[in-house]
Amino acid sequence: MAWRMPAETAPHDRIWMAFPREGEVMGYSSAARESTYAAWTAVAHAIVPFEPVTMVVDPSERERARRMLSTDIDIVEAPLDDFWMRDFGPTFVIDDETGELGGVDWIFNAWGQGADCEHDALIAALVLDGLGVTRVPSLLVNEGGGIHVDGEGTVLVTETVQLDRDRNPWATKERVEAELVRTIGATTAIWLPRGLTRDYDDLGTRGHVDIVATFASPGRVLVHAQPDPAHPDHAVMPAIHEALRNSTDARGRRLELIELPAPAQLRDDEGFVDYSYVNHLVVNGGVIACGFDDEVADARARDILREEYGREAVTVDAREIFARGGGIHCITQQQPRAGLETLRSDGDSGGAGTGAGATAEGDR
Repeated sequence: MAWRMPAETAPHDRIWMAFPREGEVMGYSSAARESTYAAWTAVAHAIVPFEPVTMVVDPSERERARRMLSTDIDIVEAPLDDFWMRDFGPTFVIDDETGELGGVDWIFNAWGQGADCEHDALIAALVLDGLGVTRVPSLLVNEGGGIHVDGEGTVLVTETVQLDRDRNPWATKERVEAELVRTIGATTAIWLPRGLTRDYDDLGTRGHVDIVATFASPGRVLVHAQPDPAHPDHAVMPAIHEALRNSTDARGRRLELIELPAPAQLRDDEGFVDYSYVNHLVVNGGVIACGFDDEVADARARDILREEYGREAVTVDAREIFARGGGIHCITQQQPRAGLETLRSDGDSGGAGTGAGATAEGDR
């Protein structure tokens, strides 16, 4: 098998998510719990007009999920610890020779933090077995939010994730890169030095790339920008921009950077926020963008995403998701359409139309 991870812009069969369950991450007040359920549900409902959604639901949340979710959303029951599907779910790949769908089952150890994750660590295998597709096991501790690919052999990674001693104590860049070639067909790794400041707090991932930079298309990278010197990420981002500018992709191209400026809000009750429009999800015929109740910045990000992807852009308020430690991209995982044409495509796959019932002018 010669596995390769398609670009997120390639055609999908569906999006996978995990429904929240009560616990420390969502908080213990009734208001925090309800806002968490509502935020995850809003993202799922924003995706449905574009493509199918399957939600993994812990048995303890069965009744709530069936009450809150549209009947258009498929439900798969399985025990969960948390609900960050991007990170503990499979990373889907396609065989370069046959077009067969498979999925990488990374080792998941709760972002190197040693938290209880025995149920989440089994979800990738459960999903792949349920689909009846090939499971590609890996000994690398990694999460789906820690990688972004262009579909042509280039992957973005960060030194504080894959080389994290609490994740992969014996890792070197060479060993990580060899495993990325084997599992996702990434022949060129671009190493960013770190992630955003808030991502190193207790609920953070210690540097996931999917809040920092992503490929809009081969050779073009959407990258976070923090224009306000009062925010610590203003000092963090220049080194990340420099690493990208000094890199070439798998085809030998220099990368063109398109900035996605952060919203005006700098802090919440916990400290400096890591609000980032980079953490969006590309779907069939559309983009699900993060919103932060900033009319000017949200609209600017929508316009940039619409122009770069050539797709409808829909904004969903992501503040409650970020308060739990992630964003829209972090709670979703795309399942690409099997077939060699998926590997060759980074265009609009149509899906369920161009987002009927969605609005590009404001939050859903």
